[in-house]
Amino acid sequence: MKKIRLALGKRSYDIFIGAQEIKGLGRKLKALDLGTDAYILTNKLIKDKYGLLLKRVLLKEGFGCYFKLVADTEKSKSIATAAAVIKDIAGRDYKKRIFIIAFGGGVVGDLAGFVASVYKRGIPYLQVPTTLLAQVDSSIGGKTGVDLDAGKNLVGAFYQPRLVFSDIAFLKSLPLRQLKAGLAEVIKYSLIADKRLFVFLQNRYRDVLKRDPDVLKKIIYACSLIKADLVSEDEKEVLSKRTLLNFGHTLGHAIEAAGGFSLYNHGEAVALGMLSAIEMSRSLKLLKPEDARLAKRLIKLYGLPDKLKGVSLEKVINAHFHDKKFKGRKNRFVLLAAIGKAKVVSDISLDIVKEGLKSIS
Repeated sequence: MKKIRLALGKRSYDIFIGAQEIKGLGRKLKALDLGTDAYILTNKLIKDKYGLLLKRVLLKEGFGCYFKLVADTEKSKSIATAAAVIKDIAGRDYKKRIFIIAFGGGVVGDLAGFVASVYKRGIPYLQVPTTLLAQVDSSIGGKTGVDLDAGKNLVGAFYQPRLVFSDIAFLKSLPLRQLKAGLAEVIKYSLIADKRLFVFLQNRYRDVLKRDPDVLKKIIYACSLIKADLVSEDEKEVLSKRTLLNFGHTLGHAIEAAGGFSLYNHGEAVALGMLSAIEMSRSLKLLKPEDARLAKRLIKLYGLPDKLKGVSLEKVINAHFHDKKFKGRKNRFVLLAAIGKAKVVSDISLDIVKEGLKSIS
């Protein structure tokens, strides 16, 4: 397996990336000495497909294990669901050393991390992501959270996992829509930090969509390395370096919230948010028109949505005011200065924001 070390002092951990490697997970957990009993948070689809495999891996190394199912929907990221999971863990936590395994996509990972951060003021957890979006992005970096009606991830904490274990074998059965959602995040990484990855995505898009294992491993490793580097430099976004990872997310999260967290999935909303941010970058003369054209073209090349449908611009604008990146009354957006280079820009006029949104309406 490929390995990346995310350096955070005492909170450092490894990110493993491989194919057909899940059988080695138990030995790695044994070495970490996280506890004796695994509380596995997942959804029904993943448990039915891969639950028995994971259970065998854990039992072979002497771990106890229990599966807790949550619905595979953004609505599971709620205070009510988190409270129910915490209550369930507490009912099983008798003379045991429980640790949590997030076994699923971004929803499961965010929820599991949040529960781990607050139960007993913090218990160990690890990420075993099963979607492309989670493998390249949400499983890494320790952002945990649940949503409120007002917006995404408004309740949460920075709480790092003890291990991230990305096995691309799980992506074989991933629905195409979810694969494309993950590719939105991959494109994001290329636009903010890696022009070579951008060119690779242009040239190899057919192989990417065919899920060529070597190609997938390459892009997952490239994205994981970028995120690990940014998180190690700026774990809690105090230097604005980690903030670059939010390219497309300010309006993307607003689009998700305005659509009731059901109209667009996270990757689709981020794709629309990136298209808006690209247009804003061009309007502010930060980004050359040709680079803007190429960036938009790549998003469309992967079959991601390029037009906002089913939700009004007014609702999106209202939702974006709840974004956590606001400083007082001043907004902050991640915009592009070139393909492979991003910057944080503050206090952008509402007219420019609306212009970005109108480009996708």
